[in-house]
Amino acid sequence: MRITNLAIKNRTAIVVLTVVLVIGGLMSYISIPKESSPQIEFAMIVVTTIYPGASPNDIESIITQEIESEVSVITGIDEIRSTSTEGVSTVVIEFVPDKDVSEAAQEVREKVDLAKPEFPSDVEDPIVSEIDFSLFPIMSVNLLSAGSLAHLRDTAEDLQDILDGVRGVLDVNLIGGLEREVQVNVDIARLQGYDLAIEDVVIAIREENINIPGGSVDLGPENYLVRIDGEFNDPSEIENLVVEARNGRPIYVRDVAEVSFGFKDRTSYARLELRQTEPEQGEFVPVENPEDLQVIRLDVTKRVGENIIETVALVNEELAAFPFPSGTTYTITGDQSEQVVTLVADLENNIIAGIIFVVLVLLFFLGVRNATIVGIAIPLSMFLSFMVFSIMGQTLNFIILFSLIIALGMLVDNAVVIVENIYRFREEGYGRFEAARGAVEEVGMAVTTSTATTVAAFAPMLFWPGIIGKFMSYMPLTLIVTLTSSLFVALVINPVIAGFLIRLDSEKKKKRSQRSKRIVYALVSVAALVVGIANWKSLVFFAIAVPTLVFLYRRVLYPAHVRFADHTVPIMTKRYRAFLDWMLERDGKSFHFVPLANYVPAVRTGNLLFVAGHVPRMADGSAMHPGKLGADVTIEEGYRSARQAALNCLSTIKATTGDLDRVVRVVKLLCMVSCVPEFVDQSRVANGASDLLVELYGDRGR
Repeated sequence: MRITNLAIKNRTAIVVLTVVLVIGGLMSYISIPKESSPQIEFAMIVVTTIYPGASPNDIESIITQEIESEVSVITGIDEIRSTSTEGVSTVVIEFVPDKDVSEAAQEVREKVDLAKPEFPSDVEDPIVSEIDFSLFPIMSVNLLSAGSLAHLRDTAEDLQDILDGVRGVLDVNLIGGLEREVQVNVDIARLQGYDLAIEDVVIAIREENINIPGGSVDLGPENYLVRIDGEFNDPSEIENLVVEARNGRPIYVRDVAEVSFGFKDRTSYARLELRQTEPEQGEFVPVENPEDLQVIRLDVTKRVGENIIETVALVNEELAAFPFPSGTTYTITGDQSEQVVTLVADLENNIIAGIIFVVLVLLFFLGVRNATIVGIAIPLSMFLSFMVFSIMGQTLNFIILFSLIIALGMLVDNAVVIVENIYRFREEGYGRFEAARGAVEEVGMAVTTSTATTVAAFAPMLFWPGIIGKFMSYMPLTLIVTLTSSLFVALVINPVIAGFLIRLDSEKKKKRSQRSKRIVYALVSVAALVVGIANWKSLVFFAIAVPTLVFLYRRVLYPAHVRFADHTVPIMTKRYRAFLDWMLERDGKSFHFVPLANYVPAVRTGNLLFVAGHVPRMADGSAMHPGKLGADVTIEEGYRSARQAALNCLSTIKATTGDLDRVVRVVKLLCMVSCVPEFVDQSRVANGASDLLVELYGDRGR
């Protein structure tokens, strides 16, 4: 194939490409965002309308039904649900998965605007919001303190500002606690006594609590900005504000109202009941007499597409560095990264275990050298797949990892066929790279067709409709990417690597130079360093697994492989021949498959369709399908050519088996194949077959 010939011609560049794939694949795997489940977007819009003091029946008839009637005409709606409670109307519009979220939200806002004129004047503006499941909190930080909730909220607000600046964090929502506010409690009796309105007090406070810019002043070479700082720093300043002056006598705020520094009405509560604690090292420890504690909770939401594990790690670093006041502690709940880490680790272990079992099977059937060449296709295909996923902006979730486990066994299919064919070409005397070129030329199209049919079987799943279809589409996408990557590795990288590494058993082993050994040691050290940085546990695992695998191969697999190749395979072949003999029995007599195999090339020699005494002829007597004999061949010439081809075939069978009975069976089979009533003189076929037997065996043949 052209791509293989180009790769072999530029094999140095292919070696460099392999190194780039390894480095790029490792970097992509480390940096690709990891999540527990795929990110699936589907439109779900909520319309919330507040009508203070209205009963549920009024809410339903005045607001909810109006909104439902307007939005129901929007295309793509799957379901509309509504809830009418005292003073609040909630309408949930769920769209089909194919509906664009932004488009759906805009259409709902337009329809709600059309319904607003029908509402009473004191109804608040409807709130149209989108439900995005990817914006749910990834962790919650619960602050506990022995002091007041007011002081704890100050600490929580300072921590909130810091966490908002963490890379990967989208928002930090503060829940619970007491929030300070300045309260001006007006005495209505006093206000009426001074003949004032509440609006007069509001205007007086609003106009005084502002900063006014005053321009700039040039003093020599310097320029100064001037502004009047009028915002209140102390609630007591409000008491001395003048509301109005009458007859030269000012009326202060303190004369008509009481000013205090109190708390806002609470709109949210956060509580935490500690039932068990987890020490730094060890299992969970139950807590005796758990208490229901008031806390302030900070819900952390990550940005879409960010790595949840890295984001949580950065948040934990900021929490560890934050100067909490004495007596203030924090507890993390709802940490989704723990689930992701456990899930990814389990699937990674399954993938590694799968690779080990695949390598064991390859070692048993192919031997260590060919198994190494074939086994290289597994990591290279995965590295290339990780690079493709990173470019596509995908996240590494359990669907993709599970699909990689499914594809694990199929990744080596192409490499097994190509490497074994290269080995066969080497046994026939071809050079290393000539064998690689010829082997891929022979089976490359078949391998490509096989991969294409597998990919085509999964392709329709990409268009699976509905939410389940969006969820499951990651599986066929992963399989298509990995199988295509394995085909690229099999056609481009494996032939080059096989050209360098493949060696027959009869060839002498070349002694490696010190330079090549140093290069190998350096590459192994770099790979170990990269694996150790990514996950030190994996490095320990490989440090134990590789020597164990080598020992297992030398002591168990290699002796078993030799015994299987030298003893088991011949026995299986013999039994298979006997099975075919039994399957080919007809009327109590069998037709051996070896003479048939010898028969085919003999027939191809004359390029005839039938042998043993006939050539199919047309109505005018000319030969049908004469092939190399020429278009004007006669029946007699075709007969002589066919007879010679059959004689050569039977002579080969006689020399191979020496068994007259088997030759007779083959002659009978040829007679059956040749006797097509509309083309053949059957008596001539029978006479021709008898003549062949007499010529081969004399009186025995007669």
